Amino acid sequence: MTTYKEINGTNIEAVSTDPANPVTGQVWYNTTDNVVKGAAATTVGAWATGGNLNLARYALGGAGADNTSALVFGGYPSGPTAATESYNGASWTEVNDLNSARGYIGGTGTQTAALGFGGSSSPEPAGSAKTESWNGTSWTEVNDLNTARFITASAGIQTSSLAIAGYRPSPNASAITESWNGTSWTEVSDLNTSRWGNAGAGEDNTSALTFGGYPTLTVTESWNGSSWTEVNDLNSGRFNLVGAGIKTAALAIGGEPATGKTEEWNGTSWTETADLSTGRWNMGPGGTQASAIVAGGLINPPVSAATEEWTGAGSPLTVTFTDS
Repeated sequence: MTTYKEINGTNIEAVSTDPANPVTGQVWYNTTDNVVKGAAATTVGAWATGGNLNLARYALGGAGADNTSALVFGGYPSGPTAATESYNGASWTEVNDLNSARGYIGGTGTQTAALGFGGSSSPEPAGSAKTESWNGTSWTEVNDLNTARFITASAGIQTSSLAIAGYRPSPNASAITESWNGTSWTEVSDLNTSRWGNAGAGEDNTSALTFGGYPTLTVTESWNGSSWTEVNDLNSGRFNLVGAGIKTAALAIGGEPATGKTEEWNGTSWTETADLSTGRWNMGPGGTQASAIVAGGLINPPVSAATEEWTGAGSPLTVTFTDS
């Protein structure tokens, strides 16, 4: 008789807790729950409730590899904060603060290697040019943006990022794009459409996407490392939304006017999918199209501490096997 190991190449393990990142088809026996479980591929994407932030706030920056490993920083509980929190897939832990308290801050990278830039704080109501680098333990001030602004879109990683558009005193909406090489910012080609409150997605400073923005835009633009090209629009116009993923596989999440709408980008067009449990805007983003996370934000108008985790279609989802 053929065994499970002969078919799948692994034994059914006995574990006290479910694996953090199971692969599709993996099966295990949970000795705590006394049940057999496995990872099945999801047929549609879905949002699930995660652990609340310790500090409810909006206009926070974010970074993260997936919905089990994320970082949020800055934002407004009421006035600007420097608070930073780290997520382990279940709960948030307070870690070392930013050097400069501010909200509407841009963020890229991962839980252990992030970049925070721009924003707005009390001494700098017109916008900040400050940039800080996170090494997994603490923040260090590095070279400033060339143009101070806030509510920018962000894309990339700690050593290769883009700061896209944003708000400044005059004119309010910006088309400015700056590229970060790990040491300093350089102004590159402008967006075709000026805006603020747009979202971004992208793997580095040569490959990115930006979408939405004020006033209630649907416009999407694609970056090839030297110029922006208009591509297919979002289905729903909004601003102060968040983005996750890369240039060819992105998510557009929530936004203002208050919405929970989520759209998936396949490299060509946007498709509406499952909504957030609670419509909100100005959240902290992070993750990929298959595994994303949002936290905080505004909900008509209370400040939120809520976290939601996204599992995309086709991604492994833990299920319990029964004899019925």
